[in-house]
Amino acid sequence: MNDTVVFHGGTVLTMEHRAATAVAISGGRVLAVGDDDLLLAHPDARPVDLAGRTLSPGFIDAHNHLSIAALHPMWADLSAVHDIEGLAAVLHAHARANPDTAWIRGCMWTDLGHGFQPRRADLDALGLDRPIVVAHYSLHQGVVCSRGLAELGIGRTTPDPSGGQIARDAHGEPDGLLVERAWSEAHARSVAAYADPDRWADHVETRARQLLADGITCIHDAACSPEAEAMYAMLHRNGRLPISVVAMPHPAALLQPLDRGRLDGPPTGEGDEMLRVGAVKLFADGGVLPALDAHVGTYHVQVGELFDGLGEQIAAVTERDFAVAVHAIGNGALRCVLEAFRGVRAPRMRVEHACLAGRDELAEMAAIGAIAVVQPGFVHHMGAEVEQARFDDATWLPFGDLDRAGVTIAASSDDPCTFHQPLRTAARGVNRVTAHGNVLDIAQGLSYERWLEAYTLGAATAAGQEHERGRIAPGLRADLVVIDGPLDADAPPRVAQTWLAGECVFDAQW
Repeated sequence: MNDTVVFHGGTVLTMEHRAATAVAISGGRVLAVGDDDLLLAHPDARPVDLAGRTLSPGFIDAHNHLSIAALHPMWADLSAVHDIEGLAAVLHAHARANPDTAWIRGCMWTDLGHGFQPRRADLDALGLDRPIVVAHYSLHQGVVCSRGLAELGIGRTTPDPSGGQIARDAHGEPDGLLVERAWSEAHARSVAAYADPDRWADHVETRARQLLADGITCIHDAACSPEAEAMYAMLHRNGRLPISVVAMPHPAALLQPLDRGRLDGPPTGEGDEMLRVGAVKLFADGGVLPALDAHVGTYHVQVGELFDGLGEQIAAVTERDFAVAVHAIGNGALRCVLEAFRGVRAPRMRVEHACLAGRDELAEMAAIGAIAVVQPGFVHHMGAEVEQARFDDATWLPFGDLDRAGVTIAASSDDPCTFHQPLRTAARGVNRVTAHGNVLDIAQGLSYERWLEAYTLGAATAAGQEHERGRIAPGLRADLVVIDGPLDADAPPRVAQTWLAGECVFDAQW
């Protein structure tokens, strides 16, 4: 049976800077790229008329937390909660619906725009019979009730961990807010309370199919716990993995240092096109406490959390021939990452986020071949937070400067920490419009086409996948997206179809 399909009559973004209007695929691979004469060359093929639409390689979200986002339906959604009364109603309902879970977990607590800040006493007042954790949307802090603090062994005399803070009241008692590495164990325990492997796998399947509807055919799961790696392996063995996954190893206790035992396990690159081991994930600074080191005139701004031992961890990872990916939001953290990268040999050196950087740091990234895994959607919420925090020697979300410096850019969402749809996030990277409706430094914007390249070839390069996906070229996977509408950041187009290994797995008309 001839399974050849020819797409024709549209614009083809090959990501190889060549003009094309037609693509032939067969056996899950790209067969040929050219013009509409491909219809004549393959008379028995099934034609798919693009009708003037755009064909792109499948989108790759190079920094996504699928294994965590998939659990969100099992937790109490706090994204619309702005006061204590709303928090009480949602958590009580969740506790009644989940009587057997060891922890009550709320997710997507946000303080953006309204400053809602629950504390230990607020959670205690709910009168629930289990530990409660309220997780911030950033996954870099959370609030825990008294019962939870006791289970974690956190009390008046507990010191702040390296790279974390235990917030305290006026009397020196923990007030429930655990920041950065101080909340790592609360995260791990509350996730474990819900992560039954079978139910978890079911939710991953569901979430992954939602990603397909937005054109995402592959994700890099940043900070993938051992339990998540095992869950993905089970899905893959059973033929249930809807999209390709690159699993980036990290301890279950989010934000913690390297688990050296993992270096004895499968290395970077092991696996196949559907499930592969990626770079080991490390942290240089915090998310809500990024390490900033910049100037406004003669005033020196030096704040945030630098995490200890990064150089030693990077050396240990790269000596075992693993690729490495390091979270660095602040420019102070970026400098530490670049210093640690000097002299090491690694198949890929990824900097996750790179949200604040100066020209010297960007030039060094380009010189050593470091890849910037950035999130254009951060312009929405992070841009609104830093509109007034301008520095003389560093730039926020410096996408344009990264590109001009010659740094390879891989695009991503950081889902569930912000919205995940590539066509939507790319628009923010073009017009730089923040949640306040203001424009944040338009000189740092990139074209829509450039963002789609970052969501395809750039993201593939970040994981060493450029020889299997990320372009439309003969022999590569036929993971494709049909885009309906002009590439207009002010009125973003939509995904009309998603094709995975030559099969149409999403059609907006279905």
